[in-house]
Amino acid sequence: MYLSRPELRDLRKRSAWRGTWQVCHAWGMIYGAMALFVWAPNVLTLLLAIMIIGTRQLGLAILMHDAAHGLLFPNQRLNEFVANWFCAFPTLVDIRTYRPYHLVHHRHTLQDNDPDLALSAHFPITRASFRRKTIRDLTGQTFLRQYGNTIGPQQTEVADDSGLIDTKRVLNLARGPLISNLVLLSVLALAGYWWLYPLLWVLPLATWRMWVTRVRNIAEHAVIADRNDPLKHARTTIANPLERLFIAPYFVNYHLEHHLYMWIPCYNLPKAHRLLKSQEIFPDMEVRYGYWGVLKDASNKPESVVAA
Repeated sequence: MYLSRPELRDLRKRSAWRGTWQVCHAWGMIYGAMALFVWAPNVLTLLLAIMIIGTRQLGLAILMHDAAHGLLFPNQRLNEFVANWFCAFPTLVDIRTYRPYHLVHHRHTLQDNDPDLALSAHFPITRASFRRKTIRDLTGQTFLRQYGNTIGPQQTEVADDSGLIDTKRVLNLARGPLISNLVLLSVLALAGYWWLYPLLWVLPLATWRMWVTRVRNIAEHAVIADRNDPLKHARTTIANPLERLFIAPYFVNYHLEHHLYMWIPCYNLPKAHRLLKSQEIFPDMEVRYGYWGVLKDASNKPESVVAA
C-alpha cells in the first residue's frame, strides 16, 4: 500500500545490532544523567537529569512497544527477554500483558472498541484542564493513581472470572518488575550511590515520564480530523532535536507511519516518512511540525463551553 514491494522489504528488515544499540543507548543516557548530577550536584543538573531520565524511561517503553511487534530483535526469544528485563520490567510494565492490549488498538484505531480511545477522545480540553493534568503528572499524582491499584494499567489482567483480584496472577506479574528494580537498586548501592534510585529513577518515573507519555498520547491520536481515515487517524509530529531529547525518543513521533506499517522497526520509520513524502497521498496524511502546535490545538476549548 502506497510504497513498492522492494521498498517495503527494505523497510521491514530488523537488525540485532540496531536493537542492541538502542537499548544500550537508553541505559547509557540514564546512567550518564545520573553521573552528571553526581559530578555537579545542583538544582539545574537535577532537573536536567530528571527530564533526560524520564524521557529515556519512555524510550524503554517505546523499545518494548517495538518488541511487542516482534521488531526489537530478529530472534524472538531474545526479543522477548530483552524487552521484558531491560525495557518493560524496570518501568513496571510487562510485554505479556501489553501486547494483546496494544494489538487490539491497532485493529480498531479510534473506533469505539479501541482500548486507547479514552486517551484521546475527550480532546480538545481547556487550557485550565491541561494545566491541572500537567500538575498532576509532574507532582506524581497521576503515577500514584495509575499504579496504586495492585499493578496499575495491568490491573484488569489480575482479576479472575468473578472480577476479584487473583493473588497468584498479581505475584506472577509483579515478580519481574520487583526483581529488575532490586537489581537496579543493588547496582547503584554497590557503586556507593543507593540514593540515586529514589531520586533519579523513581522520581523521574513518577513525574516527567508521566507527563511526556501524556504529550505523546495527545500527539499521536488527539484532535484528529477523521478517525475513519487511515491517513488521518494517527499523527506524525516532526520533532526538532530538543523535542527528540526531551519528548520523543527513538522515532516515536513517526506514529502515522507506524500505523500504516506496524511491522517496520522504529529506526526505519524516518525512511518510510521520506519515501511517503514523494507519494501523491502525502498532502492527505496527518503530519504536524512541532509538539507545541499540537498541544495548543488539544487545549483550545473555550472555558465558556465548559461553563455552559
